[in-house]
Amino acid sequence: MSTVVQLATARRRVPRLALLGTGVVGTAFVGRYSRLRDQLDRLPEFTWLANSRSLQACSAGLADALELARQAPAQASALPPWAEAESLHAGDVVVDATASETVADWHAEWLSRGIHVVTANKLGNGGALQRSQAILRARHLGASHYGDSATVGAGLPLLRSLRALVAGGDRIHRVEGILSGSLAWLFNHYDGVRPFSGFVRQARDAGYTEPDPRDDLSGEDVRRKLLILARAAGIDLHAEQVQVESLVPASLASLSVTEFDARMEALDAPLAERFQQAEQAGAKLRFVGRFDSQGASVGLQALPESHPFCAGGGTDNRVAIYSDRYAEQPLVVQGPGAGAEVTAAALLDDVLNIVR
Repeated sequence: MSTVVQLATARRRVPRLALLGTGVVGTAFVGRYSRLRDQLDRLPEFTWLANSRSLQACSAGLADALELARQAPAQASALPPWAEAESLHAGDVVVDATASETVADWHAEWLSRGIHVVTANKLGNGGALQRSQAILRARHLGASHYGDSATVGAGLPLLRSLRALVAGGDRIHRVEGILSGSLAWLFNHYDGVRPFSGFVRQARDAGYTEPDPRDDLSGEDVRRKLLILARAAGIDLHAEQVQVESLVPASLASLSVTEFDARMEALDAPLAERFQQAEQAGAKLRFVGRFDSQGASVGLQALPESHPFCAGGGTDNRVAIYSDRYAEQPLVVQGPGAGAEVTAAALLDDVLNIVR
């Protein structure tokens, strides 16, 4: 009897919150948390936040901890600062606001220990299939939750809808659509007159693209999202099975981020030619991802102006789900799919869903 009481008491301990990543999304998450903490009585307390350079305890104030982490110098240690942090316990929540392969490798470890993971990092379920499967096993082993609604559609009810259909016995035939808010913004604004590179810099500065815009322009970000959706639909798709058309010339692919920015004008001529060809055909350029039982592809398409994917604007994602239930007319999910604020909101929503 005493053992049961002790276990029940342990499970009722107040969860703590840890944040990895202090870039635009991590900073927006801290800001939203700070604004809402007095309104929401179930928000867990921050214990620490960290980036690749520093870990800061939050006991003296969240804003100060964030600023110290952002200003910290680079470290020569082989281990990231958070790897030896104060131990987290079952019921605590780790928020991954990075795009780090190293952090994604820890997702299964945390989950297996009963630590919940909330993530905007697509590499967990959108990278190697082996890692995605390990995350699924770890969730069951640790009886923990994996909040990943921010990884696709910045919190739109896309993954939730897809998983609900599958759980209800529906069979997914195909999924296709505009999956990148940054590329949606670019091709909603690009006019074939002003340089494409200028729009890329504008989207990056607004926080629409990944820190390295080539993750978007190469199609890699869309591939990751497509893998997440396919795996949610029950299709164990490998990354190499997705055919990807990159918008990044080979001459720019291996440069540092700084070098790429200096030579980004190499994007302009190829995109201007594609735009003119589409315009002459009465079409619009859209970057589309799709998968079905036969395969998966990601790339730039010239679509008729009347095509549903040419509707919307800004950073809108527009995704069509075809299934047994939605065979003739698809289920369409549409809304803003990029931006630090909507991504941060999706992360906090997942935290709240877990601690409730």
